[in-house]
Amino acid sequence: MSSIPGYTHGTSAVATSPVTLADLERMKASVLFGEEDVKHLRASHDVVKDHVEAILDVWYGFVGSQPHLLASFSARSDGKPLGDYLGAVRKRFGQWILDTARAQYDQRWLDYQHEIGLRHHRSKKNATDGAPSTAIVPFRDLFALVFPVTFTLRPFLAKQGHSAEDVEKMYAAWVKSCLLQMTLWSHPYVKEGDF
Repeated sequence: MSSIPGYTHGTSAVATSPVTLADLERMKASVLFGEEDVKHLRASHDVVKDHVEAILDVWYGFVGSQPHLLASFSARSDGKPLGDYLGAVRKRFGQWILDTARAQYDQRWLDYQHEIGLRHHRSKKNATDGAPSTAIVPFRDLFALVFPVTFTLRPFLAKQGHSAEDVEKMYAAWVKSCLLQMTLWSHPYVKEGDF
C-alpha cells in the first residue's frame, strides 16, 4: 500500500470501472495508441521519475495563475486556496505521473481511472480529503488541461539526452495516454447511456 494518503490504486476501496477492458481497447484504437506508445511511455519513466517535483511546480504554477482553475482547490466559503488540499492532491498527482509512465493498462488501472473521474465530479469531489472546496471540477477545465499538461512536459522528456525522434515519440505517447485518461475521467460527467 502506498504511503500517499488517498492513493487507493489497486485496493478494494476502488470500485470496478463501468468501462470494460474491451471498451478501452476500442478507445486505444480511436487515438492510435499501440504497443509502441506503451514502449515510449515506459521509456519516459526513467526521465520523469527524477523530475516529478519540478514538473508539478510547472503544472501548479500554471493552475495557480488561472483563477478559474485554482477555484477547484479553493474554499467554498471565501474562495481562498486550500493549502492542505493542494498539498494532498499534489502527492497523488506526482504518483499519477509515475503511473502514467509505467503504462500498465490492466483492470486495476482502469478501475482507478474511474475513481479519479469520480473524484473530479460531484460524485466524490472532496470526499478523499474532506476538503471544503467547490463541489465539482468543471468538465470544460478538466479536458482542456490535456494540452498544458503535455506541452509543458515535453522539455522534461528531453533532459536525458534521448534523440529528438525518441523525445517526440514519448511526447506523442503522453498526449495519447492523457487523452485516454481524460476520456475515462469524463464518464461520471456524461449522461447515462451516452458514454
